[in-house]
Amino acid sequence: MGAWTVLQERQAMLLDPAIRDWVLIPIMFVMVLVGIVRHHVTVLLSGTPKKADLKSARETKALQRAGILRAFGSHLPSQAFETRKVYLCEAFEKGRYLKDPDAKNKPKGNVMQDPAYVETMMDGMKKNMMNIVPQTVIMGWINFFFSGFVLIKLPFPLTIRFKSMLQRGVETSDMDVSWVSSLSWYFLNLFGLQSVFTLILGSGHAADAMRDMQAMSTMGMGAAAGPQYSPTGQPQDMNKVFLSERENLEIAEHEWGLDNVETRLLVKYGKKPREVLLQQQEAKKKRLTSTSSTTKTTTTTTTSSSSSTSNASFQPASVSMARAKKSKRA
Repeated sequence: MGAWTVLQERQAMLLDPAIRDWVLIPIMFVMVLVGIVRHHVTVLLSGTPKKADLKSARETKALQRAGILRAFGSHLPSQAFETRKVYLCEAFEKGRYLKDPDAKNKPKGNVMQDPAYVETMMDGMKKNMMNIVPQTVIMGWINFFFSGFVLIKLPFPLTIRFKSMLQRGVETSDMDVSWVSSLSWYFLNLFGLQSVFTLILGSGHAADAMRDMQAMSTMGMGAAAGPQYSPTGQPQDMNKVFLSERENLEIAEHEWGLDNVETRLLVKYGKKPREVLLQQQEAKKKRLTSTSSTTKTTTTTTTSSSSSTSNASFQPASVSMARAKKSKRA
């Protein structure tokens, strides 16, 4: 404890109160103000939201339905799960949920001639510009006027791994990790003011820095564009997406969530030993293994019987030919 106190006294620094009044608070105030302005400008540029296309929404909901069935199929009985699985696999195979089922095998045209794609890409570029320009200006302002400033000390100790995150722009190895530089204070405000923006602007505001950074990597489309667009912004072939989802459904295994529920409850509350549940699970595995082996044996027997039947059907012809040859020789 004494060594830690001595170390703290050696690293103690006194900050000028003017730094708090003219650097710390102004940076936070400017970032809040810029976020509010950016939200309103983004709303003005976006205009009236468009109504969702019914056929595109049907494609999206069909994929979501298949994903929900694979994820939560254990809540359904085996028969209900298999019924839904067969129906969706057949629908994906036939292209029943495609926007244009007749054009699924036709070659795709130039995507730049699609007005919807071009408009979506332009909206993404506008949103990216509204994110890049203000943040670039604020970062340049902080680097020019407040480079190398130490603004605040955090009231809790941190490990050395946080030094590069909290002391950007201050090249020193002796300073305590809990001190925060001006550039790091900018990044902390960038990702920490979301609750303030939600309080001022409401939920779904356009000042969310994390969402904007995700949109930059997807040309501003993100998840709002649905599965019709890939993460790079290019239109996807929905027929291939449906066929891939059909394969995922076909290999999905079902396990009834209420199987052995009575035994599990008794084991959970200590009424039965856990070995009983383990024995039931082992018996179920053996039963499934024997069922699969019986199915394979039945299939092999059916194949062999069909082959023997075909051989028997050809036998009379060969016998008659041999008899004809013998009669000719005689």
